[in-house]
Amino acid sequence: MIAAWSVEDVRAAEEAAMANLPDGELMQRAAKGLAKVLAVRVEDIPGARVVGFVGSGGNGGDTLFALARLARTDARRELLAGVAAVLVSDRGAHEAGLDAARAAGVDVVDCAGRDGEDPSEALDVACDLVAQADVLVDGITGIGGTLGWSGSTADRCRTLIDCTDDDAYVVAVDLPSGADPAGLVLDSEGVWADETVTFGCAKPVHLLGTAARCGLLTLVDIGLEMVTTPVAVRLDHDDVADLWPLPGPDDDKYSRGVLGVVAGGENYTGAALLAVTAAVCAGAGMVRYLGPPTPSSLVRAAVPEAVHGVGRVQAWTVGPGLDPEPGDEAPDGDVRQVTTAREALDSGEPCVVDAGALELLDGPRPRAGARTLLTPHAGELARLLSRIEGDEVTREEVQADPVGHARRAANAVHATVLLKGSTTYVVPPQVSGLPVRVVADAPAWLSTAGSGDVLAGLTGTLLAAGLDPYDAGSVAATVHGLAGHEANPGGPVRALDVAHVLPRTIAALLRRAAS
Repeated sequence: MIAAWSVEDVRAAEEAAMANLPDGELMQRAAKGLAKVLAVRVEDIPGARVVGFVGSGGNGGDTLFALARLARTDARRELLAGVAAVLVSDRGAHEAGLDAARAAGVDVVDCAGRDGEDPSEALDVACDLVAQADVLVDGITGIGGTLGWSGSTADRCRTLIDCTDDDAYVVAVDLPSGADPAGLVLDSEGVWADETVTFGCAKPVHLLGTAARCGLLTLVDIGLEMVTTPVAVRLDHDDVADLWPLPGPDDDKYSRGVLGVVAGGENYTGAALLAVTAAVCAGAGMVRYLGPPTPSSLVRAAVPEAVHGVGRVQAWTVGPGLDPEPGDEAPDGDVRQVTTAREALDSGEPCVVDAGALELLDGPRPRAGARTLLTPHAGELARLLSRIEGDEVTREEVQADPVGHARRAANAVHATVLLKGSTTYVVPPQVSGLPVRVVADAPAWLSTAGSGDVLAGLTGTLLAAGLDPYDAGSVAATVHGLAGHEANPGGPVRALDVAHVLPRTIAALLRRAAS
């Protein structure tokens, strides 16, 4: 499991550690770890040139000390063509770090011209260095930084970044400069890194939607003790295997969980087949399908394991392919399907609420305490919030702040929200005190029709087996993404194929954990 803590909690942990350490020890630990990473990255680049962008804060100090360590290591001298530091801030740089860098032979260019050189000429020299760099180290801003480029250094930073060779390997120190440290605002100007080296613990920027601009995440242990609850968590594959419900020798189909599926209609027949297939392939004890004649006939033909009609269930998946407002000329089966969906929502059983069923919610489900998992994409979440809150919310607004909008819906509906996307967020109500869970295991090919129907069936299976919505959503989203890779590695993916590969995807996770 990778856990991320808020900026405030990280600052508190750093202050607690520094209170018991010699002055500068924490920075030296960070710089040593960063230097080791850089040393590994240049090993396969004969005559490598390393250039660091250095800001005025602690990250700039980390960068200067790391460049000094890299430059003065005898083993590196024969491999490196040069190590340079470009000072970008009008406020200068960390003095002790700057002294160490100069003493180690690091070339220093001050773009503010404090050494008597004309600033425009210094910037030209810096751009030449940057253009020749094989490895760039971004130490401009850290977790105390603001979004994008700002102030007098903005144009300078833009110019330097524009000079970067497309083949240069960019290593960000703690976070890519300009990115939102809280990971909530996704669109901001700044650095996109191939790798981010962070210290002590991960921060939200590394796990939430901003993670894409962090690249590979490398964590350096500097001795921080985190005593608070993280704000975001990403499960690893072993966590998923540990949470997966395993049958025992005394289990039967009822104890393993019966999932009721209310999906599809006469006009959207495929959703029923996809959701039911996924549930059966994920290992549901039994799947009970309730639906109109045409989708029922498809399910009967393709999934003989499923049973049909009203009966005992332990959880529901409601909504894939459901038309929530069938017109006057709609088939009778579609009208009855909406009634069936409402009855499932009115029950006290755990429920996955997907697609069309989201349109049937105006607030919490009628039965207090009924465990509920909503599985919208950004557009569906925008419509849900608009209806519940009374003010229009757009898809673009949800995409700009996915966690914030998912939290609003979770609080309003008293449910966990699984917000689908290239990065999927599982967001519990605020009152739970639980961190957001983040899932980013799926290939881009999985953004295809029917993919969400498969996820709904898979998630319902886990609810029926006894997992709570928080665990069911995060485990299902992870397995769904891995199955997307398994269905056709590196190529187009058909939703039904994703459902069919669920058994071997799950088996592989369990074997890996067991070994």
